[in-house]
Amino acid sequence: MVSHQYAASKDKFTTNFFLPDGSYGSIVSGEYMTSDGSRVNVLTGAYILSNGTSGNLYDQDEAAKPNTAELSLPTPFTGKGVGGPIAASTLGDFRTYESVEPTKTGGSANTNDRNCERRSFVQGAAQVLRPSVDAYSTRYQSTYLLMMRARTSHPIAVLFSALALGPWTSSAFYLPGVAPSTYAPGDRVPLNVNHVTPGFSSKDAHLRSVFSYDYYHPAFHFCVPEGGPKTVSESLGSILFGDRILTSAYELHMLQDEDCRAVCGQQTLDESSAEFVNSRIWEMYNLNWLVDGLPAAQLARDPTTETEFYVPGFALGAFSDEAEMDSGPQLNNHVDIHIDYHELSGKRMRVVGVLVKPSSRSDAKAREGGKADCGDPSKPLSLSGKGETAVTWTYSVKWQKSSTAWATRWDRYLHVIDPRIHWWSLTSATVVVLLLSGMVAVVLVRVLRKDISRYNRLDRINLDDLSGTATALDDGVQEDSGWKLVHGDVFRAPRRPLLLSIFLGSGAQLFVMTAVTILFALMGFLSPSNRGSIGTIAVLLYTILGFVGGYVSARAYKTFGGELWKPNIILTPLLIPGVVFGTFFVLNLFLWAKRSSGAVPFSTMLVIIAIWFVITVPLSVAGSWLGFRQAPIHAPVRTNQIPRQISPSASYFRPTPSMLIVGMLPFLAIYVELKFIMKSIWFSKVYYMFGFLFICYGLMIITCAAIAILMVYFLLCAEDYHWQWRAFFTAGASALYVFLNAFIYWLGKVSLSGLAGHVLYLGYSILISFLFFILTGTIGFFSSYLFVHMIYSSIKID
Repeated sequence: MVSHQYAASKDKFTTNFFLPDGSYGSIVSGEYMTSDGSRVNVLTGAYILSNGTSGNLYDQDEAAKPNTAELSLPTPFTGKGVGGPIAASTLGDFRTYESVEPTKTGGSANTNDRNCERRSFVQGAAQVLRPSVDAYSTRYQSTYLLMMRARTSHPIAVLFSALALGPWTSSAFYLPGVAPSTYAPGDRVPLNVNHVTPGFSSKDAHLRSVFSYDYYHPAFHFCVPEGGPKTVSESLGSILFGDRILTSAYELHMLQDEDCRAVCGQQTLDESSAEFVNSRIWEMYNLNWLVDGLPAAQLARDPTTETEFYVPGFALGAFSDEAEMDSGPQLNNHVDIHIDYHELSGKRMRVVGVLVKPSSRSDAKAREGGKADCGDPSKPLSLSGKGETAVTWTYSVKWQKSSTAWATRWDRYLHVIDPRIHWWSLTSATVVVLLLSGMVAVVLVRVLRKDISRYNRLDRINLDDLSGTATALDDGVQEDSGWKLVHGDVFRAPRRPLLLSIFLGSGAQLFVMTAVTILFALMGFLSPSNRGSIGTIAVLLYTILGFVGGYVSARAYKTFGGELWKPNIILTPLLIPGVVFGTFFVLNLFLWAKRSSGAVPFSTMLVIIAIWFVITVPLSVAGSWLGFRQAPIHAPVRTNQIPRQISPSASYFRPTPSMLIVGMLPFLAIYVELKFIMKSIWFSKVYYMFGFLFICYGLMIITCAAIAILMVYFLLCAEDYHWQWRAFFTAGASALYVFLNAFIYWLGKVSLSGLAGHVLYLGYSILISFLFFILTGTIGFFSSYLFVHMIYSSIKID
């Protein structure tokens, strides 16, 4: 059984539409062409099948024929089909549908595939259309009934009787960034270029640089297209992660092979340029191309399963001796481009794979008419550090037919190498979680129940003593000791309540943002084809969730008995974001100084600041206003006026040793996934293992809660009631191990040249660790607060 996800799209300016199986049509005219050549007009009903059969859909029921006089376009469109997007309220509902394709046992496989896809798509379309049809039941009732009857009849009638309702159907299935592009033979296929990024060698996996460069950096001397490169629009997340996508001078035409072409005329690299390029080759830099949105990749093989897969990017250069990286660097000035295409009916093709094979050729020469002599690959090109070096950039193109469908073209890029590592990590983390959960269960179910029962028996005995009916304590019942003795101080306001409440507000904001982002990625909404979608949705969510941060901070501060409500309202949206943005801005200065493409443009910085002050700050203020209007969370016991003296604790139970011991456990729950995430950040790779990440995130939450609860319980048993900050730091101490992990990697696996690279690596590691500290500390505090509130609500206090 095979699952598919379908999405249809429309052109809002021409009202044309196309579907995943290659079919297309026009909403205005009602014409629809299937991928096998069949035609139908859903307005008149006339159809001609690919086998020559013709007829009319409405011969059996003329009343089902749509009334074209009443089928008007929605308000946002004009009569010519030009206008803005249709309002969501008109569409009814947006959904993505999955169909299960049964195994074929006979007949034409292609015909079975198409019929199955059409039936599945229309069944989904019918569900989406139902709200719109209900809203317009009088006008479109006949067409809707025709669609329902057609679901079990002819596949053409099934699908496009629904489309007779107009633009609502096709609009409801449009997913930005994932609509396929279809090309006819000879059509130009765009090849765009992205930034040049550092990679790692399979020999030692060292990180040799943290700077990415613009593709058209003057020192590379890459060929520039006529009129200069044009910027391709990018999302906010794509810009923040350093993407700089531009057009290129490479010409690709569908199904037109090229044996050898010159990108442009001969380029001359001087000594300084040669030194710059040689340094980038030593640092294992990769070129990043995009053909129809797909990364140009090199072929790799999984040593465990022997499965071949694609690795995005290809090397700028190589070494004369692969075993010795100190040998002479060689510039890859020739690229063999192999493009896989999937053919639809009617001579229409889609790009489904891009494989490149770079090589170095010193005797490549450009000829007239764009032709070239690509030279001998056994004669590599080395850039001279003493004088000028002539370079000719050449390429060849080979088109290969593939059975890979457009919807699954990313599968070869998203390969998990040895998933046993992830399963081993999850198994280990699960064992740790089960042990901690078992300990918490023992504390809650056995020890606490025994303590509560004993304390309540003491209360009854004391009351009997006051009435003179009891002469002695029952056997086994001792005087008050342990956590009950601090009932009058356990809900006393913590030190620096304002700072703690701000941390909690920002932590709640981070927690919800992270959870929703991972959930969206897990459900497939954040496609790798839509570059930067994860960063964009994370920034968007954090911006909108300012209301949550303000509300949690204000509610916590009021519960602590704080009175400085104005500083709380002001500092909640400014303190933590200000620290993060300030650090980010300082580190960005180093990128600007190195002319790195990873430097966020100053205009983008201003946009982020504007978004923050225009959207997030007002939302945070609104949340704080609502939080201060709510009543504080009342403690189940009264707080004494005079604080109780705290006796000295054992050395191993002091804050620093105890936090270092238990803080390692949440880190162990996420260690493996953290390793892959950091590698994807530093080496500009795509992270896509969101299923593992989702499970690890859940295990981390449980682990943080468990260690915080256990530590607070032992702290209260030692008659120490300063638990609020201890709970926060106990869970937050895992951030120290996150930084130590990055620091150890810096000592052993980082070979950076220059101070700027080291500052950037350590600076970003500290920034990530700080945010992780706020996140995990918030989880530890709120789980401990619920625990403390629960146990003190269960005992009787005079």
